Amino acid sequence: MTGAFDLTGKVAVVTGGNAGIGLGIAHALAQAGADIAVWGRRQDANERAVAELERSGRRAFAVACDVADEHAVDAAMDATLRALGRLDACFAAAGVVASDHASTDLPSDEWRRVLAIDLDGVMYTLRAAARALVAGGTGGSLVAVSSVAALFGHARHLPYGAAKTAIPGVTRALAVELARHGIRANALLPGWIDTDMIAEMTGSERVSAAVLPRIPLRRWGTPEDLGGIAVYLASDASRYHTGDTIRIDGGYAIY
Repeated sequence: MTGAFDLTGKVAVVTGGNAGIGLGIAHALAQAGADIAVWGRRQDANERAVAELERSGRRAFAVACDVADEHAVDAAMDATLRALGRLDACFAAAGVVASDHASTDLPSDEWRRVLAIDLDGVMYTLRAAARALVAGGTGGSLVAVSSVAALFGHARHLPYGAAKTAIPGVTRALAVELARHGIRANALLPGWIDTDMIAEMTGSERVSAAVLPRIPLRRWGTPEDLGGIAVYLASDASRYHTGDTIRIDGGYAIY
């Protein structure tokens, strides 16, 4: 690949990069020329992802990391910098969906569990990446994966909706604060993306009947549908694009 979208020589971290949306992003970045650090809790899945990514001819490196643990995140960033030498982009894609609870019966430990991963984990990841980018002195890109749940009420998934709604605020604050270092920060809002995490919903006839007619493109999204925007945000083509929330939802939010 040549031109503004060429990622040759760049290094990207992708949390949750061993499956689902994270792996789709990692594949696209590698195909555009980037070297990839995959962070995920399951080392076996990390190693499978690395094997897939290396078939693109790029360097890939895996770190077992629970993003809810700030010390683990900082250690993972240190390990990444030692292994790959630099950082240019970071995609905070690790996340979980809340278990199905009415808000009136929501256990406090479930609230804390989901926010620890889906919000605290994003902050810890972007904080570590920001430190590395500031120290590197060449600017870069921070991207957090939110959800269209930031735009709509998500019944029986209160902590998930809360976390995903907060993420655009996090990236806007970082965009303003870090601009003087040449660092951009944006949030992605995927719609209904068919991954293992929500397979029970996308595989349900009842859910399909309710959701698919509201998607103008009339299909579930795939992790690969996030690839193009990820390459753009990691590349020099987006050098004047910061503080944004970008929907990749097949038109769901406008219909």
